[in-house]
Amino acid sequence: MEKFVSVEQANMSFKTKHGSFIALKDVNVSIREGEFVTLIGHSGCGKSTLLNMVAGLLQPSSGVLLCAGREIAGPGPDRGVVFQNHSLLPWLTCAENVYLAVERVFGATESKAQLKARTLKALELVQLSHAADKRPNEISGGMKQRVGIARALSMEPKVLLLDEPFGALDALTRAHLQDELLKIVTKTGSTVLMVTHDVDEAVLLSDRIVMMTNGPAATVGDIVEVNLARPRERLALVKDNRYHELRGRVLEFLYQKQLRPAA
Repeated sequence: MEKFVSVEQANMSFKTKHGSFIALKDVNVSIREGEFVTLIGHSGCGKSTLLNMVAGLLQPSSGVLLCAGREIAGPGPDRGVVFQNHSLLPWLTCAENVYLAVERVFGATESKAQLKARTLKALELVQLSHAADKRPNEISGGMKQRVGIARALSMEPKVLLLDEPFGALDALTRAHLQDELLKIVTKTGSTVLMVTHDVDEAVLLSDRIVMMTNGPAATVGDIVEVNLARPRERLALVKDNRYHELRGRVLEFLYQKQLRPAA
């Protein structure tokens, strides 16, 4: 398997007043170009920590992380990140929020007209052209998340990193944005690493599901290949026995092999 993103023998520990806390131990994950991979596991299993390491926001205590053959030594425009909190600047319009990212990456080489065209193209991709001049307090939570996705995609990243981007949304909005994300990824051919706690979301969206053991010292417990044909239709999958088999495998790992930690 060609490794486009590679996490090799990664360990992550944090210093606390009670000593060293080992969050991740001996983690190995590889992602092919154009592949959609999700990380799933119980709270405290290091999903977001691992994603932040790939984003370059955290440096591993030991081990190597690579993207497109280059070591990940910090944040970069080759990796676009979307967090659960949309992190939009409230005094700027949707277009202006996206333009900030476009200008940062392409400002030195492109004209203002080209930067504006990139901004509008990104908003069109997430079907928000009509909201370009609205500010965050004038749009819904789901629309804010779509602006966040547009901002990340506007940088033309090699890898799109999603940290539970739909976790704070209601069920119907979440389902709608999952469907939109499927279309966007198909259209752009993006390589995606996504953190989720939702089993159905993982099976619907993924090519592979990386299941993490409980922390501390969490690691990769198992990997499920999601060999469901694309494009995927939500209602059709409800009647697909293979979908239910894959869903059952993930649930079995989470609730039998990895018992839910005590509250």
